[in-house]
Amino acid sequence: MPPAPDASGAEALLKFFKALAHESRLKLLGLVAQREHSVQELAAAVGVSEPTASHHLAMLRDLGLVSRRADGNTHWYGFVPEALSGMARQVLTREGVASLADTPARDSPEAVLANYLGADGRLSGIPAARKKRWVVLAWLARKFEAGRDYPEREVNEVLKQLHDDPATLRREFIGYRMMVRESGVYRRVAEADWKTADDGEPPR
Repeated sequence: MPPAPDASGAEALLKFFKALAHESRLKLLGLVAQREHSVQELAAAVGVSEPTASHHLAMLRDLGLVSRRADGNTHWYGFVPEALSGMARQVLTREGVASLADTPARDSPEAVLANYLGADGRLSGIPAARKKRWVVLAWLARKFEAGRDYPEREVNEVLKQLHDDPATLRREFIGYRMMVRESGVYRRVAEADWKTADDGEPPR
């Protein structure tokens, strides 16, 4: 079973309610609460594609509400009722609800990252909105030491741990002047020289 969310207070509550605030995910949770199902059975029952069902199940697994076991090439999903009581003890308390008053502003860097980072620490996507995309890119760029030379292979190794499209991220770094590239070697630029989110779209 995946570990219980380590976020506390408002962040954990938001993650919990976001995962359940979707009709398909609620149906999937109800089905696995009845008995174990394969992803093929669940997709057919809910009327979605298997990749879509897998995506929804991954969100439920991140919360610890759903377990997965492999049987040959088939993955079976089951319900973990203990996760609900654990969630109640963790965040559904007077103190947990009170922490909602301290929820970061919707567009704050903390809120943007919380929205795009999964429980495994990987990005779920690259924001389309310029300011949100800048926040994510800045977080990624800070994974690299300023002034140090990084071969493209090493840049890819770092980025692949966080997202499946390192080529796009490398281009964005160059566009926002967070990195410079010369002969296949990358170097992070001092943050004071980065292109800001308000400077318009970066050059491609």
